[in-house]
Amino acid sequence: MRNRRMKVGMQIHYGTENIHILRPVVTIGSFDGVHKGHVQVIESLKKVAGRLQGETVIISFEPHPREVLYPQEEAPGILTSLEEKAEILDALGVEHLVILPFTRSLADLEYDEFVRHILVDCLGITGLIIGYDHRFGKNREGTFERLKELSARYRFYLEQEEVYEEHQINISSTKIRNALQIGDIARANEFLGYSYTLSGKVTEGDKIGRTLGFPTANIQLKDIRKQLPASGVYAVKVRVGEETYGGMLNIGVRPTVSSSGIARIEVHIFGFHQDIYGGELHIALVARLRGERRFNDTQGLQQQLIRDRRAVLACLHLPFPTDENGG
Repeated sequence: MRNRRMKVGMQIHYGTENIHILRPVVTIGSFDGVHKGHVQVIESLKKVAGRLQGETVIISFEPHPREVLYPQEEAPGILTSLEEKAEILDALGVEHLVILPFTRSLADLEYDEFVRHILVDCLGITGLIIGYDHRFGKNREGTFERLKELSARYRFYLEQEEVYEEHQINISSTKIRNALQIGDIARANEFLGYSYTLSGKVTEGDKIGRTLGFPTANIQLKDIRKQLPASGVYAVKVRVGEETYGGMLNIGVRPTVSSSGIARIEVHIFGFHQDIYGGELHIALVARLRGERRFNDTQGLQQQLIRDRRAVLACLHLPFPTDENGG
């Protein structure tokens, strides 16, 4: 399986200094995961921009607002790193991504000051599209009704999107995180509209998989804030450079071969034999096969890995190798 890696053509702006955008039509939010609900907003953004002869702009934040607003709480795992978010938004046809550093002072900015200073003075907006429940500004006081007053004052178009539902379920980033935490990859991918992805650098491992006939690449996540799915074995697609391969991913503490209790992310790539230490992998999760188990010995583990490989290859619709011990 192969594909070409997309090169981001969307313009990315860090802050609002010296921005020159033609009749910007804007939407605002974290857009974590860029799920189907977000896509509905983006499609409306594009339609309105076309009607107003303007350019599409998404204003997002780094870090995630919860990390600043609730520092005493464990921050929720993010679904997309900034790089992943930019790649998805570019593929959806967004023309500009403006990244605002989310600070305490930004959080304390009144909604009308945000509109006047950032949207009107800095960007000179032509239109603003907001989600059905989106509020912004201090204490989330920037409701749609209040924004209507500001749109009349500053003469910009305003539109609010309807809620996006699938099977009568309102899709949200929180629901996707919850699905990942219990290993429900099918539900997470359904809500996202694409396969959930983990990206990271290949680091030196202990090479136990190689002795079992299943050499693996040990992955160090590119962004440690990334939401990990539940421990277990997954059918995945692995992008190495511009090529994509089928693979078998394990997430967990490997209780049969290790007593460290340290969780590892390891992937066995089918038909791949290159040295990729120090390189970067992008792993798209297709399905979860089983949870993590402890075996009496490595022989029992090896036999289970052979069964897992058959299941993964079937899941990915790939032929099984003629050599039973081959990768």
